[in-house]
Order: sequence, then C-alpha cells, then structure tokens
Amino acid sequence: MAGLVVGLAVAALATGAGLRAQGLSANDSQRVKRMLQDAYEVVKKQYYDTRYHGLDWDGRYREYQGKVNAAASLNQAVTLIAAFLDGLHDSHTSFYPPARPYRVDYGYRLKVIGDAVFVTSIPEDSDAAATLHPGDEVLAVNGGPVTRETFHTMRYVLGALSPQPSTRLVVRDPAGATRELTVQAKVTPGRQLRDLTGAARGAELDDLILEGQREREALRSRVVEVGDVMIWRLPEFIQEDHETDALFARARTHASLILDLRGNPGGLVVTLQRMLGNVFDRDVAIGDRVSRGHYSALTAKSRGADAYGGRLIVLVDSASASSSEIFARVVQIEQRGAVMGDRSAGAVMEARMFPFAQGAQFAVVYGFSVTSADLVMTDGRSLERAGVVPDHVVLPTPADLVERRDPVLARAAALVGLDLDPAAAARIFDPAGR
Repeated sequence: MAGLVVGLAVAALATGAGLRAQGLSANDSQRVKRMLQDAYEVVKKQYYDTRYHGLDWDGRYREYQGKVNAAASLNQAVTLIAAFLDGLHDSHTSFYPPARPYRVDYGYRLKVIGDAVFVTSIPEDSDAAATLHPGDEVLAVNGGPVTRETFHTMRYVLGALSPQPSTRLVVRDPAGATRELTVQAKVTPGRQLRDLTGAARGAELDDLILEGQREREALRSRVVEVGDVMIWRLPEFIQEDHETDALFARARTHASLILDLRGNPGGLVVTLQRMLGNVFDRDVAIGDRVSRGHYSALTAKSRGADAYGGRLIVLVDSASASSSEIFARVVQIEQRGAVMGDRSAGAVMEARMFPFAQGAQFAVVYGFSVTSADLVMTDGRSLERAGVVPDHVVLPTPADLVERRDPVLARAAALVGLDLDPAAAARIFDPAGR
C-alpha cells in the first residue's frame, strides 16, 4: 500500500507543478524532517499493537529519513510521511498535513459501488459539467487505476497531500464507450488563520458561527414516516442519548424501521452503544476491544421495555464505516434484522488525534491519527479491511445514477410491505434525488 500512495502522488504531480511553486527550501526540509520524527515517535508510544504488525518500525524510520532527505519537492516530502505511516496497513493511522491556503473542488463527486468507482453528481458550474456525466465509471485518475482498493488512497492524495489544478480521467460511459478527458478544478483562496481579536473579529465570528450551523445541519437525523414504516437516515454516530431515545420512541409507533446508514462514517462509541441498546431487549455483546496490551469486553446495555421491537432493516454502502458497520454487523450476528446494500468500508479501528505545531508567531499546524484499539467481533473476526457483507446485496446501476433512482431503499421498503418505486425513494430525503 505504501508504494501505491507514492505512486499515485507521483502520477498526480506529473500533471504539472501543482498549485504553487514546489521547490523544497532548507526551511521546508527541516520542517518535514521534524514531521517525520513526530510520526515515528507518536506511533512508537501510542500505537495499539506494540509489535506494529511485525513491521520493523525503527528500520522503516531510518529508510524514510533517507527518502525525505532526497525529496525534490514539498508535496513529495509530505507524501512520503503519509507513505511511512501507510506501511502499517491501518485505516485509522494517518497523517494530517498543514492546511493549504486554498480549497480545491475537482468538480465531480465519486462513489464506490461494488468493486468499481462511479460519478454520482456534478455541480452545474464545474468544468466537468460539459464532459462528465453521472453513471460514468472512472477507470483511472492521473494515470493511476481507481478501484475499491485504491479509492481511499486516491482521494487522500488529491484531497490532502497533493491537491492539483486539474485531473486526467479515463472513464467508461453506461453504453460501454471509453474516453479520456482533463477536468479543471475550482481553486478558491482561503484563510489559514483567523483574527478573533482585531477590528474584523465580528465578521470572523459570524463566519465561524455559520460554519458551525452548516455542520450541525449536515449531521441532523432525518426521518420520514409512511404508514407503519419509519425511515431514518442517520448521517453520523454523534448525538446525545436523549436524542437517540426520542427517535426510537417515534420508531416504536411503527411496525418496521429502515435505518439508513449509507455514507455514515461512524462516530462515538457511546452513541453506538445507545443505538444498539435501543434495538435489543437484552444486554448484547459487541466484541472485545484490543488495545495496547489490554483486552476488554465492549457491550451495549438494553433499554429493556423501551427498546424498539419491530422489524429492522439496516442500509449500508461502501462509505459506511466504523460504528455504522459495527452496528450492522451486531444486528447480523444476533439475527436481529436484515442488512441491505453494498459491502461496508472495513474501517473500524478506534483512534486518537495527536496535534503538533512548529513555530511561534506563525505556527505550522499538523497532526496524526493513531489507532488506539481494534475490535474483534463476537464471531472472532475483525471487520478491518473486510467490512460487512449485506444479507441482501443491492447495488445501484449506472442507469440508476443517470436517472437518479435509489433501488436500495426501494427494495428495503418492499421487504416491509411499502410500495416505493426507486425514483420516489431517491426523493425521500432530497427532492432533487441527489
């Protein structure tokens, strides 16, 4: 995987010099060497597996010291730090480089469906709107093949490590025709620092408040009640117990609950436990938490008579990760309900963030996510890199993407006796069917 990260980054850099001059100055070289040292030390002290999966961590550090010394650009050096950590093959141990003073929107949205990657939507004002279409399968980006296995790395490289002013795509349309195209990205200048003390602090605070409101709205649960069926879309496992309990109180007035966890990246363990406690009439074992030299049982305490007892269907897809796929797997193991959709992400490690900074008056801020624990399910297996295979595998086709249909929700509705065609299902939570 480490070679894959570096390979994709080099392919990305081959499109041009990047968004600004990339020469590695002496100052940049010292900063990057310090970042590499911080990466080595924080993993050495904090990583959950003291054997590092059999990897010679000290030897790998010496190897990458030499590679960083030979780096020809800042982007390449930063990418090498990510590659250094990638040797652990761990979804939750990664490098968060210093923020860029700009935002890059590549002009199209992609999603893994099955083992392939498809365009799902395109903003009307993007350069891609004239040449790219929903339903197009993306075969390669900047010379690197794109599959389920490489998608996360590609997104990480282009989004965080080495943003580019354009991307070269090889795509296949729903009719089977293949074409190559170059899409210009939209680059918007941003701010790395905010002044909350000067004359402009009022406007700065207003911006922060607005950003917070948008984030809270994106994380808000959405519920649709149709007859004796409740459809609940949960974007993330981050909510208070009383909020979780209130939504399940609504569910108890319905015979069936469709819990939509597609795109849910996970969240808090306590929210996971509360969610499970609301669908079981008894305490249930989640698995064994394996941390640095320790094992501990993770369980969910039932809410007893207040738990939801109706029919349960859980929807997952390739972007369902961590707590969302753990919830789905417990439902499967305990035969509490059915899981439908696509195989989940297989990214279930528990991690902690470790922030770092260099400099005084003008600090360079970066950080590392380091895995603190793995979870072994009650069947003796970890979901890491495996994911949850649904009981009912239902995948949108390229034609569904073109016509903005949701066959997964429609199929779930049919299982509980609700007549909902795929086009109407796509509009349940989004009138535009995106």
